Amino acid sequence: MEKTFDFTVPCLFGLEGPAADELRRMGLENVRAENGRVRFSGDGAACARANIRLRCGERVLLRLGGFPAPTFDALFEGVKALPLADFIPPDGQFPVKGYALDSALHSVPDCQRIVKKAAATALGGAYHASWLPETGELYQLQFSIVKDQAEIYLDTTGAPLFKRGYRPGHVAAPLRETLAAALVGFARYRGRDALWDPFCGSGTIPIEAALTARNRAPGLARTFAAQSWGFLPAAVWNEAKDEARSLEYHGDYHIFASDIDPKAVALARENARRAGVEADVTFSVADARAAAAPWEKGVIVCNPPYGERMLEWQQARELYRDMGRTLGRLPDWKQYIISSEPDFERLYGAAAAKRRKLYNGMILCYLNMYY
Repeated sequence: MEKTFDFTVPCLFGLEGPAADELRRMGLENVRAENGRVRFSGDGAACARANIRLRCGERVLLRLGGFPAPTFDALFEGVKALPLADFIPPDGQFPVKGYALDSALHSVPDCQRIVKKAAATALGGAYHASWLPETGELYQLQFSIVKDQAEIYLDTTGAPLFKRGYRPGHVAAPLRETLAAALVGFARYRGRDALWDPFCGSGTIPIEAALTARNRAPGLARTFAAQSWGFLPAAVWNEAKDEARSLEYHGDYHIFASDIDPKAVALARENARRAGVEADVTFSVADARAAAAPWEKGVIVCNPPYGERMLEWQQARELYRDMGRTLGRLPDWKQYIISSEPDFERLYGAAAAKRRKLYNGMILCYLNMYY
């Protein structure tokens, strides 16, 4: 019987629920959402499935252990006691990164040095070696220290999950793919109705909508750090990809993407081509303040510009007013508009049926829902 591990999926704040729902739909065990993360249990196949199919999680971490760490000595001894040699081979690279919050140990560089030294001591003792070459595969160690409680992980993902591989280029202020996928989910879009993003930028929302409509796993076209790890069966990755492909849908979808910037539209179209969904999205150059709805009814999901400098901020507020006079007068279109403007409803000219607090990176935003 294959060994079972505990995993942690960090998420943008506000996306814990959607990520947990995804993991449950995959049939994974012991799924539980916490603040900023979701936990689950499973074997190597579960690890591969989560990495390949998750839309809203940032990465999949294999939990090695946890312990109180009020001092550097406690941190050292806690890491040293972990069964690191069960995971990291004699030549494995094991760099360290992490964070500390509300803890006596607040210096991240000092914590990194302690964790690295403790891991080297543990591995050196296990392999009877005074020096570890670190010339082999990467086993990224991560730590979190929150309220003097440390947790140590191995990062199975590598490049974060929002890096799907279809967007090497981007325009200013891009929306992270994981957040775009969550917005599509909040709008309950599954490909049956029309979807329109009148501020498509580099195309993230319509591309994620097309991937969702097709039920195409976002990680099919990329690799993951744990694919080269000896303690996980190599076959589980191809098996998980084959399983994901078997779950895809094939149909005709009415997804529309427009932007006032022709260069952004051209880039969005190219990104859709890279994602394999160019045929599912209709692109056009149009000003959202004057554009006619591309379909009789449907759902609008968009991330209109918001400024950080004063002039941009004033322009953004005027844009919201203009949106209210155009998009706000489409009674047959449900609308899901994310904005960092707390006063968005007043500027838009209508109270949202519901608002949800989300984060676009470190920027606090609100998803304004009209339906």
